[in-house]
Amino acid sequence: MKLYNFTLSGHSHRARLFLSLLGVDCQIIDVDLAQRAHKSPEFLALNALGQVPVLEDDGIIIADSNAILVYLAKKFGRTDWLPEDARSAAEVQRWLSVAAGQLAHGPAQARLITVFNAPYRPEEVIPRAHAILGVLNQELGQRKWIAGGTAPSIADVALYSYVARAPEGNVELGGYQHILAWLDRVENLQGFVEFPLASAVRAA
Repeated sequence: MKLYNFTLSGHSHRARLFLSLLGVDCQIIDVDLAQRAHKSPEFLALNALGQVPVLEDDGIIIADSNAILVYLAKKFGRTDWLPEDARSAAEVQRWLSVAAGQLAHGPAQARLITVFNAPYRPEEVIPRAHAILGVLNQELGQRKWIAGGTAPSIADVALYSYVARAPEGNVELGGYQHILAWLDRVENLQGFVEFPLASAVRAA
């Protein structure tokens, strides 16, 4: 199993984190985005959208971070991470959609501005970030894990990386006590791997 990865990508970190939480051995292949390796013919043959991460599993190619989470949970029969019953599965899917929608257009874009000089407008992106963080904080004030079960799900994995690194995009978390407690719960899971700070990676 191979994971095509970029260390500073929160989408890539989702996949790395879940592989580690599952205890799955995987070869990590770093893709040099600065050199546009993700737009090379070889990489586009794996993912026509030219995005990381991509999982390669014995000839099966899975692109998209949330799709990778679903694939791994299904492949290894981990119904603890992706429940089979209709209501729980739908609740997990709801938050996967938030991760691909409001989270991507809020905290993730705010971070893209400061880490990658992306051409987004902070005055638009940062309020969107706080709007979704407010919702998450309220939800996590009522439950331990975001999808409502007694254990974490792939929904928690999908949300973790960009929430944890929201301060890199000038989106502070100090006022979100339920989110901070949830981040601590995730970080104390066996197999947790940190999403490194951009400053630490670039200084290395």
